[in-house]
Amino acid sequence: MKNITVTLDDATASWVRIKAAEQNKSMSRFLGELLQQHMNDRVAYQRAMERWLSKPPYMLREPGEPLPTRDEIHDRTRTR
Repeated sequence: MKNITVTLDDATASWVRIKAAEQNKSMSRFLGELLQQHMNDRVAYQRAMERWLSKPPYMLREPGEPLPTRDEIHDRTRTR
């Protein structure tokens, strides 16, 4: 583990102090876990995006089929 120094504005420091106390953690542990969770979320999102983009595209309509009109797109009677 690495020790680092973090500079926070007063409002942020106050928020972190309160949230850490609510979870009965030190500010250091709270911030470390918060950053690790953020990192894990970013990695999971990136993997999901790569899986999605690796799939071949699919057609939403047949070639030559006209696009729906504005009225057809905004027709709400189908959702009622």
